[in-house]
Amino acid sequence: MNPAALGARHHEIRHLRALLRDANERRTEGRIVLEGPRLVTDALRRGVALEVVYFDIDAKDVILDVAREAMARGIVARECRPGVLSQAGTTRAPQPLVAIAPAPPIGRMEMLAVAGLGVGPVLVAADVGDPGNLGTLVRSAEAAGAAAVVCCGETVDVRNPKVVRASAGALFGIPIVEAVDAVEVLDALATLGRPSWGAVAHGGDEYTSVDLTRPGALVVGNEAHGLAAEVAARLERTVTVPMAGRGESLNVAVAASVMLFEAARQRSRL
Repeated sequence: MNPAALGARHHEIRHLRALLRDANERRTEGRIVLEGPRLVTDALRRGVALEVVYFDIDAKDVILDVAREAMARGIVARECRPGVLSQAGTTRAPQPLVAIAPAPPIGRMEMLAVAGLGVGPVLVAADVGDPGNLGTLVRSAEAAGAAAVVCCGETVDVRNPKVVRASAGALFGIPIVEAVDAVEVLDALATLGRPSWGAVAHGGDEYTSVDLTRPGALVVGNEAHGLAAEVAARLERTVTVPMAGRGESLNVAVAASVMLFEAARQRSRL
């Protein structure tokens, strides 16, 4: 390995562990951790300014290739003794390569009023509690051409390592906004001419029958409780994905993904 790949120091591994486990640490420092060669490679290809890459000294060639690519771009790579990254990680199968990166720019509601925001729907995640779901929502939102993702209410921290993993790099490809109150979010979007449509398991208009070409907002709620009553009161309409079989409902991320891509399909026909 290139001699520029210096061994990781104990205090660096403690810092890495803190970023993986402590939401306050991530928020205060404005940093996130990317775990695994695919996520790190995607970040490199997106031009993310990684701060440091850590890799297991016994890693296979694909890991070493990513570390070399990082170093070729002037990024410091640190070799770790076997087992060190496993102790720092939070997954059942810790990755032999991780990187620390600046968190993607996370804006406030004013960001949604900026000229140039895309015509796709704004995805509003109100009280989404599962980090895997939020990451998948961000991933689908980017892929379907959504204008932005707003995380509000009791939604899980978008910097959470599980969110980062599930987003597959999409956190760096779509505007992210954090807000406290979901009702204030919907009111602000309404003043910008963006009506809100709520995704519900049952009783809404069939999603293919709704005109989703207008710049609007798709609102998804908590996995267990759905949309709060005060949020539902601000909606122009509710939208449902009809289901065959006896399943109670679709996963929130799956349902929202279906609706986001239907919006993209409708826009493509304009």
